[in-house]
This record gives sequence, structure tokens and C-alpha cells, in this order.
Amino acid sequence: MPRNANSATTFLPGDSSGLIVGVDEAGRGPLAGPVVAAAVILCKPRPAGLDDSKKLTALRRAGLEEKIKRRCRWAVGVVEPEEIDRLNIFGATMLAMTLAVAALCEQLEGHEVVGEVLIDGNLTPQGRRSEWCWPARPIVGGDALEPCISAASIIAKEHRDRIMRQAALDHPHYGWERNAGYGTPEHLAALRHHGATPLHRRSFAPVAQLQLL
Repeated sequence: MPRNANSATTFLPGDSSGLIVGVDEAGRGPLAGPVVAAAVILCKPRPAGLDDSKKLTALRRAGLEEKIKRRCRWAVGVVEPEEIDRLNIFGATMLAMTLAVAALCEQLEGHEVVGEVLIDGNLTPQGRRSEWCWPARPIVGGDALEPCISAASIIAKEHRDRIMRQAALDHPHYGWERNAGYGTPEHLAALRHHGATPLHRRSFAPVAQLQLL
């Protein structure tokens, strides 16, 4: 079970001069593995070449991840498959975002406050998670438009890909080191042949249908 988020002291109502946090997630669509959200406060000057993680080569992503982690402030929130099945993937994503921002806020100095959280997409956890206590603005395509969201997309994807590569060592039949848990033909064939693992999302159709056979 994920831990509770509690960082209510990091937002002062009406404060427009606070820190800007970028948030993005990775892993909403896969059949296996967690959903991961990342929150990033960019350093100055920010790392050059930030972009939507999906548009970057693996080598470029890895280089940018190292720079972001070394120079900027960042945190991740991870929600496991069991919780995804309990909440549904949308609820789990909102939780992962909340956990990521809360963990980032724990790194702030006492005088620092969050001015706004910029989130990739068209919805935010505001009003959807009771722990969420920061002003939030959704930005469709934000991972390509806002550098802080681009940085978060890189951190989230790299973090999740590492989780899946590690998981592939224990469950080698599914090709997770290549498909990151997405429903590729290779993954679906292995799922039919070997069955579901504890990391599979039972509420997702291909896995749920398998349980009925």
C-alpha cells in the first residue's frame, strides 16, 4: 500500500511567487507493473534539450535523467498493480501524482512554498484526492510544452522502465525489458502460455479475460 501524502504547509493561498512543479506519469496503459508519477522543480539554468520523453532516444533520456537528478529537485510516486486494481488506473494515477508532489515538498526549506503544479493532461488530482493541497493546472500536451513537465516525464519513464527491467529478471517470459509491460504480441502470447504474475493488473481486460478461461 502506498504511504499517505501530507504536505499541507507547502502552499500559501494567494501566493503567486512560489515554486513551479512539473508532474507527469508513466505506465497508465501497460498490463503489468506499477504506474509511476514524477514531480520536478527545475534548477537554473535548466538542463538543455528537455522534451517529451517519448520523443527522446533512450541514450538522450538517460543523459537528461542524470542531469535532472543531479541538479534539480525531484521525487516519484509509485502505485503498485494491486492498488491499481482496487482504485482503477485513473484513481491510481491521481494517487501517484499526489505521492510524488508530497515527496518533493518534503525536500523544501521552511520558507519555500509551491506556487503552482503543472500537470500533463486535462485533469488533476485537485478535488479528487483528499491529500492534494496545492494549486494545480492541467496542460494538454504539457510534456512537450512545459520544460518542468518534460523533466517529470523523463524521470517517470526512466524510473518505471528500470522497475520493469528488474521485474523481468524474476519473470523472464514476458519480455518486460523490451515492452515495459505493455500488451505487445510477445507479452500477450506469454500471458496465454504462462498465465498472470503478481505484477499483472487483474482489472485490465486481457488479464481479466484470461482468468475466465
